[in-house]
Amino acid sequence: MLTYNFENVSGVLYEYVYQCIKDDIIMGNVKPGEKLPSKRAFARNNGISTITIQNAYDQLISEGYVYAVEKKGYYVSEIKEIPAIQKESKVKYDIKIPEKKEFRFDLSENHMNAANFPFSIWAKLTREVLANKKDELMMKSPSAGIYDLRVAIAEHLKSFRGMVVDPNQIVIGAGTEYLYGILVQLMGKGKTYAIENPGYKKLVNIYGQQDIKPVYADIDEFGLSVEGLNEAGADIAHICPNHHFPTGITMPASRRYEILSWANEASERYVIEDDYDSEFRHNGKPLPTLFSMDSGEKVVYMNTFSKSLTQTIRLSYMVLPVCLANRFYNQLSFLSCTVSNFEQYVLAEFIDRGYLEKHINRMRLYYMRRRNSVLSIISKSSLGSRCKVIDNESGLHFILELDTHLSDDVLTQKLIQEDIKLVALSEYYLKNNNVKEHKFILNYSNVDLEILPEACEKIYHCIL
Repeated sequence: MLTYNFENVSGVLYEYVYQCIKDDIIMGNVKPGEKLPSKRAFARNNGISTITIQNAYDQLISEGYVYAVEKKGYYVSEIKEIPAIQKESKVKYDIKIPEKKEFRFDLSENHMNAANFPFSIWAKLTREVLANKKDELMMKSPSAGIYDLRVAIAEHLKSFRGMVVDPNQIVIGAGTEYLYGILVQLMGKGKTYAIENPGYKKLVNIYGQQDIKPVYADIDEFGLSVEGLNEAGADIAHICPNHHFPTGITMPASRRYEILSWANEASERYVIEDDYDSEFRHNGKPLPTLFSMDSGEKVVYMNTFSKSLTQTIRLSYMVLPVCLANRFYNQLSFLSCTVSNFEQYVLAEFIDRGYLEKHINRMRLYYMRRRNSVLSIISKSSLGSRCKVIDNESGLHFILELDTHLSDDVLTQKLIQEDIKLVALSEYYLKNNNVKEHKFILNYSNVDLEILPEACEKIYHCIL
């Protein structure tokens, strides 16, 4: 007779009985074909109700551990290859999560200050969407994303970037990492993908996940060159022409036309234009995109709302040339959009009603003032006489060239000891040629201005 201890049982009683019997079956305490006690006898022996036993048996039957024979009773099922588990064994969850060091002086962090996000407007639009689009919210999103949002993005690109695009050229995804995976499937894994050197190291990992080993094309003072692409043997060029990361270089028009000419020399050559922070050009209008200059359907335009709104929304998009858009719908339309309908409809309303434009204008002014404050603090500190700021008045970071005899590695370690995070430009070189030391990337979007003077003095003492 099965007997269990029912003292201090928490939760639903029949679930406890079910779990006890299931454990006995898995551990082999009751054998296949063995008859279980009748409901009445089991209940009487353990001092509980027959309904409790009935519910436990029903659950075991539904999962296949037990079967019933009419007028005979309940029996243990034959389960092949059931794992032999010792009762005293315990699962060891030896999961190691890398720890991220928190720095008191973090001059590299680029997340948005919560005070700058338009929470009240976003909350209002969310309530309206929930109230007015109940049916739409429950419908499956098209593979390229909600049409309303693609229309809104197309209108935004037309007014803000001078780009004329069809909404069906736009594909929405949860982050650019996902969209890069889509591009690889569209362009092919047999192509040679080139990344700027120095460049965004994360791209190496992203392409690596697609079983692609990218090549590295060197840049000069005007950005990526055709010579660099040809030396790398590239088919696909991944570039940031409007504000290169990490150097901050802006590619001139002449070089852009050279890159476009290179792309038109072969049918399967393409340029991936990453326009990641074009919204924040402090003087004059944003520069024209390669996409808008392209007449040969060779440019894929990529952007994200992580800089203009917040990186936690995880909503990015790409604009495909017509040929690749058709390939996407023919070959990949079975994919599900990775962004929820809720966020897509809210963002569509946010753009349509002019809130995005107002937010960008407000943030552009905010970042310009912050940039000026950071530059003023540096110039007035002791560090000001031992550094040079390399800044093209665009984006949310600039290069700080330090006057020191120390190598980047040694200086970085000294800064860490002072609880300062400041990443060297040399860290972004993907191959070790022509690496210029003593240049560091300072992201000013969320720098704490109150403690920046202290950080500058600490950096000054580190470089001596």
